[in-house]
Amino acid sequence: MRLRPDQLTGHLRKNLARLYLVFGEEPLQALEAADAIRAAARERGYSERECLTVEAGFDWNALSQRAASPSLFADRRLLEVRLDNAKPGDAGARALSDYAERPAEDAVLLITAGKLDWNTQKSRWFAALDGAGVVVAVLPVEPRQLPGWIERRLRERGLNPTSDAVTLLAERVEGNLLAAAQDIEKLALLADGRELNAQAVSAAVGDSARYSIYDFVDAALLGQPERVARILNGLRDEGIEPVLVNWALHQEARRLAALAFACERGHALDAALAEQKVWEKRKPLLRQALRRLALADCRRLLRDCAKTDRTVKGVEPGSVWDGLLANGLRLAGLELLPEQI
Repeated sequence: MRLRPDQLTGHLRKNLARLYLVFGEEPLQALEAADAIRAAARERGYSERECLTVEAGFDWNALSQRAASPSLFADRRLLEVRLDNAKPGDAGARALSDYAERPAEDAVLLITAGKLDWNTQKSRWFAALDGAGVVVAVLPVEPRQLPGWIERRLRERGLNPTSDAVTLLAERVEGNLLAAAQDIEKLALLADGRELNAQAVSAAVGDSARYSIYDFVDAALLGQPERVARILNGLRDEGIEPVLVNWALHQEARRLAALAFACERGHALDAALAEQKVWEKRKPLLRQALRRLALADCRRLLRDCAKTDRTVKGVEPGSVWDGLLANGLRLAGLELLPEQI
């Protein structure tokens, strides 16, 4: 059975499965999901906890041995297998599949793992765990989901935030849920049940946002010039190499140019997206960008990215970061005059 992290609490109020797999790349939600399972197990009398950490050379026979050995100190146990970013390999796949077929009578098994790709999620051992227990997939909170996540968490802590306060906090912690949770705890102490406004957030919360080069490109595709500028400043402050930012932008410009060319020749956009092997999740971003950009605009952006690349290499004079800003804003639909950059 598959559950989202926000569905887990309701599930644990009514049930405790024999087996749980929590995986994903968002550490705060993964930690909280695992902690919720541990707490539910303790409440139901699973008082002993045994942990196995999978590292190089790990002996997967340890899992079956622990499962077959009753505890000397408690009637019920919580067994944990920590995969983190390791892969189980053939021996681990067999051990996990075997356990799923014959789980221990006196134990709940909790498996925690990092990001698992689609091939892994189609494997026999993953399917066995999914069929025998509960799988909780922890996905990153997307920018459009973050304000809602923050507001729910603030209200859970007894705060009454204004919409401006939620927006400001979302901007300051984007891409960093751990910082968001810490700042919400701080605000809960300072606000003392009062209405939480943007001024209070500004006074109490620093800028902890974390961005990737792909966040920069996505903001541009979505036509969000203010966010483009904010993300680029964050990347610069974090010491991200400008050549990587330009590479990501150049890749997207090439894809857009190919799509615009296909459409200009009379091909349907859906067919062109399929030919370019664009992921389903990214298709809305590209469609939105192509509503703003013609083929000539895409080709100009390609030329500008090439110029920025020459600037990075020192072949052409100019400011690399100014060039990246101009190109990102151009993709977002905002054209700057030379004196503005």
